Amino acid sequence: MLPTTASERMLSRGLLDVLIRAGLITILAISCYQVFYPFLNLMLWALILAVTFYPLHGMLKNRLGLRDGYVATLIVLVSVGLLMVPVYLLGVSMAESVQGALELIKGGEWHIPAPNESIAGWPLIGQPLYDFWQQASADLTSLLKTLMPHLRGVGLTLLGKLAGVGAGFLLFIAALIVAGLLMAYGANGTRSAVQIATRISGPDRGPQIAQLCTATIRAVAQGVVGIAFIQMLLVGVGFVVMGIPGAGLLALVVLLLGIMQLPVLLITIPVIGFVLATEGATVGAIIFSIYIFVAGMSDNILKPMLLGRGVNVPMPVVLIGALGGMVTSGIIGLFIGPVILAVGYMLFWHWVEDQPKDTTADDETTA
Repeated sequence: MLPTTASERMLSRGLLDVLIRAGLITILAISCYQVFYPFLNLMLWALILAVTFYPLHGMLKNRLGLRDGYVATLIVLVSVGLLMVPVYLLGVSMAESVQGALELIKGGEWHIPAPNESIAGWPLIGQPLYDFWQQASADLTSLLKTLMPHLRGVGLTLLGKLAGVGAGFLLFIAALIVAGLLMAYGANGTRSAVQIATRISGPDRGPQIAQLCTATIRAVAQGVVGIAFIQMLLVGVGFVVMGIPGAGLLALVVLLLGIMQLPVLLITIPVIGFVLATEGATVGAIIFSIYIFVAGMSDNILKPMLLGRGVNVPMPVVLIGALGGMVTSGIIGLFIGPVILAVGYMLFWHWVEDQPKDTTADDETTA
């Protein structure tokens, strides 16, 4: 039914104008998102790094008396330099481990001992495991030829994961450079963040929300990702110096366990047992064991120093963020996921706890 009166026609025309504007804004927002999507992880990672390093930027600026751009450049160069040495050592160790394993298998010098006959009596898996172990012990070459089609697929998958790790490292370097640019204009960025939060939540809650997001990003980045990275460096350097097979891969597993808030002792204790079993109770083995054990427990010392600071993020939130980020965005999502989910978690509870006062109850009390 068509509008008959002038007021109805004006109302219909106004509603049509609103719908057209909303549609155009939606199309523009979707188009901007599609254009920006390839750089989303890069910019999120850069923003996290910029927010995390900005207090250090301010401290160095006050002490050195340099401009913002020079201080940001100094932080980026020093960070890249500190990253390249351990990453290079871990990469070389990983390549040598893979090459050594391939040469050992090709040379036929690797011998698997025969299984114990009691294994065949294990329920369900005993006999198949015994037969497989016996075949590997008697003729490893033919067994590898039989498994080669399956191993090829697993190898390609592992190579793809390693390529993803390399791409993630390059993305991290690029994000670090972008973070330097953001820190160089940190004052303007802080004002912009407060203005955006104020526009969304009002002048009273906007600055509080901006401060909450900043504190959450720094707490999770320093207390979760930062501690896990420090543990990886400490443990990984020890593995490389001791010549542990697959030291680079084990160091990456240490990093994953640290981000997922799982104990690094799951890796360090078996490695200590392996060293003591192969090297014996030598001075070097004992020193290595003590160092690796302390490095695996270093998160208990670092967490009170770096984690928290007024922000309490439960461990399941960090774990879900790490796993979900890794599933959706690969290795880089493992770092970004916990930060994003922690920010959302803190904003949600800030909204839940920000309840308006019950004025009716106050009036009844007064009366």
